[in-house]
Amino acid sequence: MFNRIYHNKRAIITGYNGFKGSWLALWLLQMGAKITGYSLPPPTEPNHFHLLDMDINSIIGDVRDAEKVKQVFKEHRPEIVFHLAAQPIVKLSYKDPVETFSTNVMGTINIFESSRECDSVCAIVNVTSDKCYENREWPWGYREIDHLGGYDPYSASKGCSEIITRCWRNSFFNLKDYGSAHNTLLASGRAGNVIGGGDWAIDRLIPDIIRAASQNEKVKIRNPDATRPWQHVLEPLSGYLLLGQKLLEGQKEFAEAWNFGPTEDGNATVGEIVSQVKNAWPKIDYEINRIPDQPHEAGMLRLDCSKSRTKMQWTPVWDGKGAVEKTALWYRAFYESNEVLSLEDLQSYIADAKTKHISWAEE
Repeated sequence: MFNRIYHNKRAIITGYNGFKGSWLALWLLQMGAKITGYSLPPPTEPNHFHLLDMDINSIIGDVRDAEKVKQVFKEHRPEIVFHLAAQPIVKLSYKDPVETFSTNVMGTINIFESSRECDSVCAIVNVTSDKCYENREWPWGYREIDHLGGYDPYSASKGCSEIITRCWRNSFFNLKDYGSAHNTLLASGRAGNVIGGGDWAIDRLIPDIIRAASQNEKVKIRNPDATRPWQHVLEPLSGYLLLGQKLLEGQKEFAEAWNFGPTEDGNATVGEIVSQVKNAWPKIDYEINRIPDQPHEAGMLRLDCSKSRTKMQWTPVWDGKGAVEKTALWYRAFYESNEVLSLEDLQSYIADAKTKHISWAEE
């Protein structure tokens, strides 16, 4: 996979024990990468990273601790950096905007500066969010050239992270100086609402549903009409890995911002997703609970991924319903049989990608 680029590569994953980070670590480990993870302690119990019991170099630390970050880079000399560490919850960003901005903005700067001082770093993939765009509630998808913005503190912090990425690329990792003044390519990945087994974060739809079901309770759905681009966690990860491959190969035209989102069938309302989860695990129960005066949440949000599909030949493997079914069955197996199906899901995803002749999966 990925032209075997990750075999024996030294990689740092910030946020490695979070939901996305743990799946990324699993995939990189399967490809023979040498992984160093850097993150705060796991935010939830259960925790997907601990369930996987992976043998990686695990370091507990805060991305806001500039000196510690620099020391980790100096000691482990990564060749590629996947920056996922963040305060990722919209509702929490209203409660603690200072932590949200300090983590998502200054934490990102610390990663870039540590990379700049570490001559082994060839590639940086900064993972931001589809919420980095100025959301105008229009029915078509946002493109990478559309305005950055953010109504809530989380979304605004991710817009800032994208501006910072562009700034550091222009100022310190300029493409015209690549190969002479520096040897680092910097890109960002923007993904939509990600689902999959192993997520227990608060104030996310699927984890809230599963948490209620595990306690034989009804989950309260506050905004059933909100439309989001839902996709399995492995979809954007395949995009980040493909992007990382291009950067490691020195293809500097890929040092840009990229959207990774589902096909049109992945755009669904919250109510539709809840019904699909219930179909896969009938134990799920819910009620609509429209609470007035809640903090603002986007009603409509879609991504246009034409650029990544045309220029990078990236395309999703599973459709929206397949992603929801895989997710629900992962949790059902965990709670009913104490099974962790992550490796099986990864192998199934790769096999389906090969069947569809998707570029990164080709031998």
